[in-house]
Amino acid sequence: MARTFARAKVFLAGRTRESLEAVAADITAAGGSAEVAVVDALDEQAVDEHARAVVCQAGSIDVSFNLISRGDVQGIPLVDMTAADFTRPITTG
Repeated sequence: MARTFARAKVFLAGRTRESLEAVAADITAAGGSAEVAVVDALDEQAVDEHARAVVCQAGSIDVSFNLISRGDVQGIPLVDMTAADFTRPITTG
């Protein structure tokens, strides 16, 4: 998704710096601009602080896209899923 916005100033946030840096390098190589920050999306205060920092630097946030895992299991029928696998993303969320 971030690569789609490569012509814009992109602020990438996530838990793993290495994967953020890889995407930022792709964006930069395509002529865009990207900054990275390690932020835990499940930490509301950290997310708010990061958003405020981005607004201070960029002036606004025009598009926000959140894609986080809450431990959901994909690719198997519900009838084959354990109750724990089914409820984990609900409990985490």
